Amino acid sequence: MHRTHTCGELRSQHIGETVTLSGWVQKSRDLGGMTFVDLRDRYGITQLAFNMDSNAILCESARKLGREFVIKVTGKVIERASKNAKMATGDVEIEVTHLDLLNASKTPPFTIEDESDGGDDLRMQWRFLDLRRNPLRHNLILRHKLGIEARKYLDSLNFLEIETPYLIKSTPEGARDFVVPSRMNEGQFYALPQSPQTFKQLLMVSGYDRYYQIVRCFRDEDLRADRQPEFTQIDCEMAFVEQEDILNTFEGLVRHLFLQVKNIEIASVPRMLYADAMYHYGSDKPDIRFDMKFQYLDAEMKGKGFNVFDSAESVIGIVAPGCSNYTRKQVDELTEWMKRPQIGAKGLVYCMCNEDGSFKSSVDKFYSQDDWKVIANKAGAKGGDLILILSGGLHTTRKQLNELRLLMGGRLGLRNPEVFAPLWVMDFPLLEWSEETSRWHAMHHPFTSPKPDQLSLLETDPGAVNANAYDFVINGVEVGGGSIRIHDRAVQSRMFKLLGFSEEEAKAQFGFLLNAFEYGAPPHGGIAFGFDRLCSLFGGSDSIRDFIAFPKNNSGRDVMIDAPSAISEEQLRELMIQVTND
Repeated sequence: MHRTHTCGELRSQHIGETVTLSGWVQKSRDLGGMTFVDLRDRYGITQLAFNMDSNAILCESARKLGREFVIKVTGKVIERASKNAKMATGDVEIEVTHLDLLNASKTPPFTIEDESDGGDDLRMQWRFLDLRRNPLRHNLILRHKLGIEARKYLDSLNFLEIETPYLIKSTPEGARDFVVPSRMNEGQFYALPQSPQTFKQLLMVSGYDRYYQIVRCFRDEDLRADRQPEFTQIDCEMAFVEQEDILNTFEGLVRHLFLQVKNIEIASVPRMLYADAMYHYGSDKPDIRFDMKFQYLDAEMKGKGFNVFDSAESVIGIVAPGCSNYTRKQVDELTEWMKRPQIGAKGLVYCMCNEDGSFKSSVDKFYSQDDWKVIANKAGAKGGDLILILSGGLHTTRKQLNELRLLMGGRLGLRNPEVFAPLWVMDFPLLEWSEETSRWHAMHHPFTSPKPDQLSLLETDPGAVNANAYDFVINGVEVGGGSIRIHDRAVQSRMFKLLGFSEEEAKAQFGFLLNAFEYGAPPHGGIAFGFDRLCSLFGGSDSIRDFIAFPKNNSGRDVMIDAPSAISEEQLRELMIQVTND
């Protein structure tokens, strides 16, 4: 056997036993008469002791071991003279009697330590080495536990895990598809699924009333910290349910995961209408760990001669508690941060509410002390607070102020990653109008049901129709989204028509689903949770990359295996693809 125990297993009760361990050399220390080697595997580290007096040849061999050499040792477990309370195995060591070199190693390009000296790009290139480090190991163990507990919970409620195809039909609406050429069908292409949406609805028609799948999905879109071209969802669907059934079932899933994986009890999850989320926070995924709600100041700030506000559609502020001591430099830095292209604010107005009841603002020319007293009272600001104000179009100003709110929440320590504030956001608009395409687009997807009492508005006032849809948000991150689906062919056809599909286009793209609805489709609905995002939230990180074993970089590349890459001319000919040199 290569090992009788792992490197994280041995304790005081094993003293006197002869054991065999295998693993990687973490580091070694030559102290003359003694050589000590830290041996590591995924379970932990055990110290090995080589004594020059008792076995000089063995000790000399140990001195030649380099970092990341793979070795196998046999020896007796003895009490460690200098115990290490920071190590689980720190009370014991192995007095080695036999050493086998299983494989040598080149010197790694960075240190395999919790705090590595390798940068992100280097560690991505050598990802198989980076995965040996404890932080990534802990992340993947967390991911594993979340997956196991999700399956346990869903299985306890009679959900069936059913696989759906990866090679499917490309459809419009939503993000850009990854396409796969078909060798056997010249000029035709599969698409990789952005989600198993239509297949899970078909499973409901087939009578599998509780389905789930921890499934890989693909979207060819621009990347960021919480987005990868391939990602994983906990994808779920239920038949013979209404919205309340979905909310209760999957709120239960999240509470189960927090309890079993983080040992945190989550109380019942609050619910917020989409309209209220946008009004108070300027976001459909508000971070409710802290207050700092929007304050609408049009009545108090317009008509004072300050044209920027007088000509604006909306004047909105937030109150940063305890920040009246901000220096001019700090306020200027905030202003420049808001002017960045990705936010696009033209400026930022501030008012410092001093402890003595006086006010100091960037627009004192236009507003008196009495004016500011009224404004502060409306905003709920008290002595020691800082009022930050933006103006412009309602939608744009809300979006910009949301970014400022999150920034200030972070600076004030109000966004503790160990505090979790889940939230249901409900009653989204069914449709959104695109000026670019001059037509309606589904805000969720084309299969989302309108509110039953608003069906009649589809033809007369489609923009006023709310969707039977809901998102699950934790700490300002959307981790899940779903809806009650359309299950009636006539309603689904009306929806396609509203979205600009001709009857022929709808039949060509979704005829299989429309046909299925004519054969006894039950009422159904579901939800999908972003598994990678859940993992990063549970792990206290903003990035999903470190919770995926082999992620892509921000350019969608796997720099370790150098993908994507060119393929041979022979492969291109087989696929009947011509590549020009233009």
